[in-house]
Amino acid sequence: MNGAQVVVETLGAAGIGVCFTNPGTSEMHLVAEMAARPAIRNVLCLFEGVATGAADGYGRMAGTPAATLLHLGPGLGNGLANLHNARRAGTPLVNLVGDHATYHKAFDPPLDSDVEAMAGTVSAWVRRTTRVEDVGRDVAEAVVAARTGPGVATLVLPSDVCWSDGASVAPIPAAGQDEFDAAEVERIAKVLREQDGCLLFVGGANMRRAGLRAASRIARATGAALLAEKSPARHERGGGIPDLARLPYPVDEALAALRGHRHVVFAGARPPVAFFAYPGKPSDLVAPDTEVHELSPAPAALEYLAELLAAEAVPDDGPSARPSLPTGALTADAVAAVAGALLPEGAVLVDESMTSGQRLPAATAGAPWHDWLSLTGGSIGMGTPVATGAALACPDRPVLCFAADGSAMYTPQSLWTQAREGLDVTTVILNNSSYAILAGELGRVGVFDDADLVRAREFIDISGVDFVALAAGMGVPATRADTAEGFAGQLREALAEPGPHLIEAVVPPVSAL
Repeated sequence: MNGAQVVVETLGAAGIGVCFTNPGTSEMHLVAEMAARPAIRNVLCLFEGVATGAADGYGRMAGTPAATLLHLGPGLGNGLANLHNARRAGTPLVNLVGDHATYHKAFDPPLDSDVEAMAGTVSAWVRRTTRVEDVGRDVAEAVVAARTGPGVATLVLPSDVCWSDGASVAPIPAAGQDEFDAAEVERIAKVLREQDGCLLFVGGANMRRAGLRAASRIARATGAALLAEKSPARHERGGGIPDLARLPYPVDEALAALRGHRHVVFAGARPPVAFFAYPGKPSDLVAPDTEVHELSPAPAALEYLAELLAAEAVPDDGPSARPSLPTGALTADAVAAVAGALLPEGAVLVDESMTSGQRLPAATAGAPWHDWLSLTGGSIGMGTPVATGAALACPDRPVLCFAADGSAMYTPQSLWTQAREGLDVTTVILNNSSYAILAGELGRVGVFDDADLVRAREFIDISGVDFVALAAGMGVPATRADTAEGFAGQLREALAEPGPHLIEAVVPPVSAL
């Protein structure tokens, strides 16, 4: 067997059924093998950032890796932003990067680059296969690294390794069980039982139903306060699942949320830091006099902690009221209210819009059971790609993506893939003709006078984009709404009809800095 055959055979044997591709000449033998072996679904993407973002969305929802296939260093470079988000999300992902033939690199061809150095910035595991005899073993170990990290495992495959004969399929080792230190959990239980001023800060895999129920159980038994990480990779909510407030994004609000706690127990979440540095404000959001306790991120550790502190499990909370459908001019608040009123059971909600993201959590708290996928790494352009991957991972569930006019322009090619694959994704673009996030940041930095802020308006004005025309050009049916009633009607129709749809929700622009 040649190397390309063994790559595809090994991925298939590992249960990896989807590969998001934007290949070039160095990957043609791999493309040919994927085309010949339909067990692996080859999903073509028109930009590498779509491929990597879609693999992130797929891995978050499937819980198992998808693969990506990228072309040389420049192709990897185009996909780095969403690989960064996947790394921060802890998404299992096998990232295959084709490279020049081993003997060809010595001639420094135009597309040559240090692929391993680039991949190392976003990968937990990186390897280059240099002999065809090793390709089966290397693919198997990449799969294991992606699953057990979990995280991004990048394997660099020179083209001659793929076309040469002499490769053989390697077995995939069984995944190990999550383990935790029982004595450490028991020590933390003693803190929560005996100390005042405790906060249980939840994140990671504990943002699913079982973890949230365990956290709620602990809080009821001990009186500890509850808080969740700002941007969970996957947050199961609605339908009476205990709803935890998330850490706010603005640094002053985040500091206020963490202030006054003598003990903070991190259960699957990283200790929070400010997104950016601001003059005179701390980077570490946990007060220096707070005692920090880090519970194992394994969900079993939080379950054991709940068993130690609360003898009986508690049921899910009863459902809370859904918002009424608003009327009148369309605003960001109205968009959130409509989403909360109409969100269907089992939906996957992908949130990348700052404009809606501040309002959607409260508006959808009373919605039926759904999953929420967040922007984990802060790198813009994940919304529509992640929604694409989530739809492939969960073909029986509707996907609703909220993006902004600014972030949507980073990866609009996702719409083409959604149309090509017939994916059930409804994309809502909140168009306020502004980089609204920059308006807030300009004020937050605190070094601009009023005249400077007015002049800075040119940096946030992004008016003039026609998202309905853009979507139509990608093959996605699209509508535009500027009233609450119009948006509600269009969203209801889009959710009822299979396949991709886009709604451009025109909301008031940022009027002042």
